[in-house]
Amino acid sequence: MHQYNIMSSSAQKKIPIIEILGAILIGVGLFLLMLLFINVSRPEPTPVGVVTVMLTVIPAPTETPSPAPTLTPSSITPPTMPPGTLAIGAYVQVVDTGGEGLHLRETPGIDSAHRFLGMDAEIFRIIAGPQDADGYTWWNIVSPHDEARNGWAVSNYLEVVEEP
Repeated sequence: MHQYNIMSSSAQKKIPIIEILGAILIGVGLFLLMLLFINVSRPEPTPVGVVTVMLTVIPAPTETPSPAPTLTPSSITPPTMPPGTLAIGAYVQVVDTGGEGLHLRETPGIDSAHRFLGMDAEIFRIIAGPQDADGYTWWNIVSPHDEARNGWAVSNYLEVVEEP
């Protein structure tokens, strides 16, 4: 049989501490050189989201315009209409319906929805018009006693009267 020579633990070679510290310093130095190379070789970062603000200054006017004159009800003179002429602001009464009354409608036209029935001799005030529809002239009228009683009526059944 063969015999193998096994070294005893005392015969093993010892690595001096200076060599260990030198290896560590070389490793740290290489690591720092690698970080320096990465930092130097990367490109400059491009700013993201940079916004240029443009400001337009509008100078204030140098002269303040005078306000427009206000009209009061007393300064407005309604046009003078010949007596008996239908016009906005005139009072009218329902006539010649044969007792059947006059249909007041939502809009001018015979197909428009029916709102109220104005009876013969009932008084209304004209608030808008005239408008032509379906071969008739229509006026928007309202009861002076009940604002809810209003609508468009055919002029054929309206007669101008003095203010009640």
